[in-house]
Amino acid sequence: MNSDYLLGIDIGGTKCAVILGLPSGGQLRVVDKEKFMTAGAGGPQECIEEFVTLTQRLLERQHLELSQIAGIGISCGGPLDSRTGVIMSPPNLPGWDDVRVVEQLRRKLPVERIVLQNDANACAVAEWKYGAGRGCRNMVFLTCGTGMGGGLILDGHLYSGTNDMAGECGHMRLAPFGPVGYQKAGSFEGFCSGGGIAQLGRMKAMEALQQGQAPSWCRTADALDRITTKDLAEAAAAGELLAQEVFRIAGDQLGRALAVLVDILNPEKIVIGSVFARSEKLLRPAMDASLKAEALGYAQRVCQVVPAGLGEAIGDIASLSLAAGGY
Repeated sequence: MNSDYLLGIDIGGTKCAVILGLPSGGQLRVVDKEKFMTAGAGGPQECIEEFVTLTQRLLERQHLELSQIAGIGISCGGPLDSRTGVIMSPPNLPGWDDVRVVEQLRRKLPVERIVLQNDANACAVAEWKYGAGRGCRNMVFLTCGTGMGGGLILDGHLYSGTNDMAGECGHMRLAPFGPVGYQKAGSFEGFCSGGGIAQLGRMKAMEALQQGQAPSWCRTADALDRITTKDLAEAAAAGELLAQEVFRIAGDQLGRALAVLVDILNPEKIVIGSVFARSEKLLRPAMDASLKAEALGYAQRVCQVVPAGLGEAIGDIASLSLAAGGY
């Protein structure tokens, strides 16, 4: 009887998922999956009950026993306490206040290894073990999605800091003024996340509209709030100069932020997901120029900046990576 199956639980502000996986050929293979809308399930207790129900459903569907599950990994936005297994009031999960998720799941699903980590750390482990960071001893992972989170692999181990707050590089202020991220104008998240780039695009579009030069991706002031990073990327790829300028600014600030990480942490690789993975060609020229100008040469020359390798599967592999351990 194969007892190497893994269970991943991905807790998000919009949706949750329960993933059944199995190590295979040095990778993690998703065997089966169930998901549900977070708000539709109710509060944290109802969600935990749903995790248990869906786990039982997956096991029944695959003709497995709980004894064949080697570990359960839980990925969730912070703040949280990975040592005690407690979720502590994440901003994207209203009502999830001091939820002892590991303890509660262990009562219902008595698996010896049940671990909790914030989602950026979980993605860092996934990319390090199974993605673009394989073989590294020192790696930084940046989410670069709606927000900007980070996970650190240092000297061959996940580094989460004194109270699980390591890697929150999106909070760094890069300029006195600019797009807002982490409730801070001019932050790394403000300039370089998907949400931040869209903000920057709105600022540039408003300036253009005031000058009577409407860009192709925003013809009227009514459309300002509907601008997305995808709109800007499509316009930039089509040759729209103002959209290209948005990505040049974001790329320049990205390089400056990466220079700080390179100088302090001296990583072999910085792996960047989501927006960077999709818009690398638009961001890289300015990013490379400012990174080279700002970082210490010895450290910069040994560090590769690469897009994430797991693509859209990273959320599933992240929680399964926690279940697999070894970090």
